Amino acid sequence: MKQILVLITLFLMSAWQIACKDNTTEPGNDLEQYSNQVILDWNIVAYEAMGGTAYQHSLLASRINAMTHIAMHDALNAIAPRYQTYAFHQKNSEANPIAAAATAAYEVLVNQLPTAKHMLDSSLAVSLANVPEGNAKTQGIQVGKQAAASILALRQNDGALQDPISIPAGTTQPGEYQVVPPFDFVFAPFWKTMQPFSLQKPEQFRIAPQPALNTQAFAEGFNEVKRIGQKDSPDRSADQTAIAMFWYEFSEAGWNRVARVAATDKKLGLLATARLFALVDMALTDAYTAGWDSKFHYNFWRPYTAIRSAELDGNNDTAADPNWEPLMPTPPVQDYPSTHSALGNAAATVLTAILGENVGFTMTSPTAQVPGSTRSFYSFLEAADENADSRVLAGIHFRFSCEKGQELGNQIGKWTVEHHLKPVE
Repeated sequence: MKQILVLITLFLMSAWQIACKDNTTEPGNDLEQYSNQVILDWNIVAYEAMGGTAYQHSLLASRINAMTHIAMHDALNAIAPRYQTYAFHQKNSEANPIAAAATAAYEVLVNQLPTAKHMLDSSLAVSLANVPEGNAKTQGIQVGKQAAASILALRQNDGALQDPISIPAGTTQPGEYQVVPPFDFVFAPFWKTMQPFSLQKPEQFRIAPQPALNTQAFAEGFNEVKRIGQKDSPDRSADQTAIAMFWYEFSEAGWNRVARVAATDKKLGLLATARLFALVDMALTDAYTAGWDSKFHYNFWRPYTAIRSAELDGNNDTAADPNWEPLMPTPPVQDYPSTHSALGNAAATVLTAILGENVGFTMTSPTAQVPGSTRSFYSFLEAADENADSRVLAGIHFRFSCEKGQELGNQIGKWTVEHHLKPVE
């Protein structure tokens, strides 16, 4: 049923695309004459092919998103170069851009998600149905295949497909990470050395150490999350509970939705949209990698463990609660920093750099407390602040972990925009 709904959506979007823009126009020097709908369509197709709301490997999802959108950008940029390329460096001004972009996305996704081939085949057929037969279409398909092959070749030995489930050595040392129910494992420790897309190395922006357990800074973070992040906290308002749940979905999924809303609201052209998504997704996946580097370097415990074992931390300003539980389940990885916060600020920094500081938008979330409800923001960075705050309200991060995550995300987003896919002279 989900696949049928995706195909119906794609068909309707394609019909809308025809009404709004002329896809039959032969390629020229300006791709902005074309609708950006093919980029938005395949962003959704990627999400559904990975499992939609049911997928669990957020790190791998972010990597696939980055590869998909890099391939689409490079394919389009080969037709009418306006920006630096990433992996594919040939040119072909004769290619149809819709065929090129759709084929590039398809080739990456079918390579990475072969079990979704039937759905992907159908989605490609929808995208190509309204592209006139002829040399331009043939050339577009060829360019798309070449662009996809280029990024796949760069990532083929990056080690991303390892088993992510790892059982850590047990410890009772105060401050060190221990698994938190309902999980008995730590997730994807190998990602701490993953080949970045934008950064030079995973540890490029490694954050400073967390507050020592015996400090006032630790006690303040401890007592805040203990009070406001507790499952049945009387101090958390109804709106704060809604915030915690709204942003609980995987961050790369939520921020791709923000990008879709923004690209639609701003009426971006085809190549500009392709570039926006490529940069956003490069920053998102590198925020995971850089976050994992710092997480495993510091190996800091989660609030669940800290609050239940506070008698061991040597801090007179903390008190143990052996029955304490967070509002939302704690992800199976270390606390410091919050990568959810890092991803939010990485994406918001890219979006702000490209689209502007005061760009308002409204969006929904599949984890919203009230299904279909929305939240509105006056800027991307305001949304990133709420995104980070949600992790304290959910009881799964200390405030200082979120703040450092946001700082890390800002650095990654800034680096990505300044060093990749820049306008050519």
